[in-house]
Amino acid sequence: MDNGLLKHSWFSRWITLFAWLGYLFLAIPTLVIVLSAFSPTPYPSFPPESLSLKWFGEVFGDADWMHAIWMSAVLVLVVTPITTVLGSLAAYGLRRVGGRLHSLLQTFLLSPLMVPEIVLGMALLYLFIALGMNGSFFALVAGHALICFPYVVRNVSVSLAGIDPKLEDAALNLGASRWAVFRTIIIPLALPGIIAGAIFSSVMSLGEVSISLLVSAPDTITVPVRVFSYIDQTFDPSVNAVAVIFIAIAVVAMLALDRVIGLQRVF
Repeated sequence: MDNGLLKHSWFSRWITLFAWLGYLFLAIPTLVIVLSAFSPTPYPSFPPESLSLKWFGEVFGDADWMHAIWMSAVLVLVVTPITTVLGSLAAYGLRRVGGRLHSLLQTFLLSPLMVPEIVLGMALLYLFIALGMNGSFFALVAGHALICFPYVVRNVSVSLAGIDPKLEDAALNLGASRWAVFRTIIIPLALPGIIAGAIFSSVMSLGEVSISLLVSAPDTITVPVRVFSYIDQTFDPSVNAVAVIFIAIAVVAMLALDRVIGLQRVF
């Protein structure tokens, strides 16, 4: 066999091996969480000695857990549409600005990604205390929207960058209004980016903990905050069961998205 072909064969095998190791590294934490959630023992064990739904019953029978799940669900349902609409409009407006102003506005819109969340949380804490609104549902919505907004802007901007400006010019020259162009051309072509931004917004809102810890109150505690405080006090597999519930929701959402649109058009 030619030495070049032999080296190429070994190189391909090493690349494949490292790729599978990478996949395994990503899958192991989720596998540990999922299997530990079905452990019947009062502490997480992997692998579990037997399988039980005990801790799922504990979660659904606990008023504090159910309140936290309800609060997180409502928060996502409020934050996602707000950030998707505002982020999409901001990305479209950014597309129409050129020169140095474009770079400055883009940096400003994406700046929450560059500032540590704990710093943003402290700033919001001082702001909402001064306004007398800390601990309110509005404070949570504002904090989550601030974190999720840049993800929508970024994803929609990528989709808009692939739209030929000549399509807009041609529609305008044919007498279409700006709103008609935006509704019939821009939105359909940018839809994958809009959906991706909405998904990222939902995921970030579900998992956000730093800002939520600072601006929430006992009656506005989200699931991540509840998990954080629960682990600090006890360590039974209830938190694993909650994690499995959220993983299941994410998987169902992805399967539905792939069925309706196709994940290759979104990511």
